[in-house]
Amino acid sequence: MNTAPTLVLASTSVYRKALLERFGLPFVTDRPDVDETPLLGESPPSTAERLAEAKARAVAGRHPDALIIGSDQVAHIGDETFGKPGTEARAIAQLTRMSGETVVFHTALCLLNAATGRVQLRAVPTEVRFRTLTRGEIERYVTVERPLDCAGSAKSEGLGITLLDALRGDDPNALVGLPLIALAQMLRAEGIALP
Repeated sequence: MNTAPTLVLASTSVYRKALLERFGLPFVTDRPDVDETPLLGESPPSTAERLAEAKARAVAGRHPDALIIGSDQVAHIGDETFGKPGTEARAIAQLTRMSGETVVFHTALCLLNAATGRVQLRAVPTEVRFRTLTRGEIERYVTVERPLDCAGSAKSEGLGITLLDALRGDDPNALVGLPLIALAQMLRAEGIALP
């Protein structure tokens, strides 16, 4: 009897973990040790795609027979990127810069079959149009939601939705950090039964 391969999420993100739990499949998480610094001259989309695959490969040695999910997201306006702010001051600065602008949240997804070496890589961009925000609105938002661990300093799945005028993309889950539509397609291509 064939058993399904172990599913590994190469991430310690609580947001990605919660999204993957929606599939109802058993999985484990493993922390990838990857330097997330962009390479010189690398575009934001290329950074996200390279890092998604690097994260999957970083844990492959510990899970040689698993299907490994790596994902990375880079928020950007042109070549200007917005990472996880880490502090309230940086979150306020990011949101001030994004006020009235359209920001692309480029979410890359990699599914690595560690047993066969097969790599599936997809990118799912989401365009987010921020409304024009006042300093008071930004400060109140940062104080209430504390989006210090989110690229771009806003949680669209929470109160951050009030900062936006519009979203455009193929999968609303991609904006939160894990494109589930693309992931379901990849898992089915590896023989995993999903409804």
